[in-house]
Amino acid sequence: MRILTSSVGRKILMSITGQLLIIFVLIHLIGNSTIFFGPNGINAYAEHLHSLPPLVWGFRLFMLAAVAVHICYGVMLTLENKAANPGAYAVKKNLKKSFASENMIWTGLLLATFIVYHLIQFTIKGTPDIVIGLDSLNRPDVFKMVVTSFGNALISLVYMAAMVMLFLHLSHGIPSFLQTMGWNNEKTIPAFATGGKVISTVLMLAYISIPAVILAGLLKL
Repeated sequence: MRILTSSVGRKILMSITGQLLIIFVLIHLIGNSTIFFGPNGINAYAEHLHSLPPLVWGFRLFMLAAVAVHICYGVMLTLENKAANPGAYAVKKNLKKSFASENMIWTGLLLATFIVYHLIQFTIKGTPDIVIGLDSLNRPDVFKMVVTSFGNALISLVYMAAMVMLFLHLSHGIPSFLQTMGWNNEKTIPAFATGGKVISTVLMLAYISIPAVILAGLLKL
């Protein structure tokens, strides 16, 4: 298929998978935010997810495939562009250079590493900080698991640092997607660049707020 072998086709696939991942980030944030409703909020949400294993695992596998495609083509396009024009990035020819645009490959790889750690931690429950138990309604006590984990300052700082990487990656990735799809022009580039920063900032602060309130003692067991 030409879309898989041509540079333009790979850029489009990378952009589309990137936007799918942004949708996942939004959905994941909504689910995580149920922790602000206390134990009943996030435990009820987790129980509902556990009652739909085929749907949940199908969605997870689909998103992991999107991550794999995004990373593979991201690395491939970066190497191709460096070989053809050292220092260039696949979709930024009309976008101003910035720290975020110059380091997309590194923020992306760091995020990929964090995703692996995050899955091992909260999905597989394979890290030492995880406390597994049931609440008073005999549901998995996700509230206790999250509060206990983020009560560790080092774990919270790692999570916050990953969200800063997410901000950097998305602040350039969002307007780059619009450019790759041909949906912007010289007049709209500044507005889309600002929009990308605003959306990325909101997502970063929303995610960081969870470990922050736990460390501050506003959410506790």
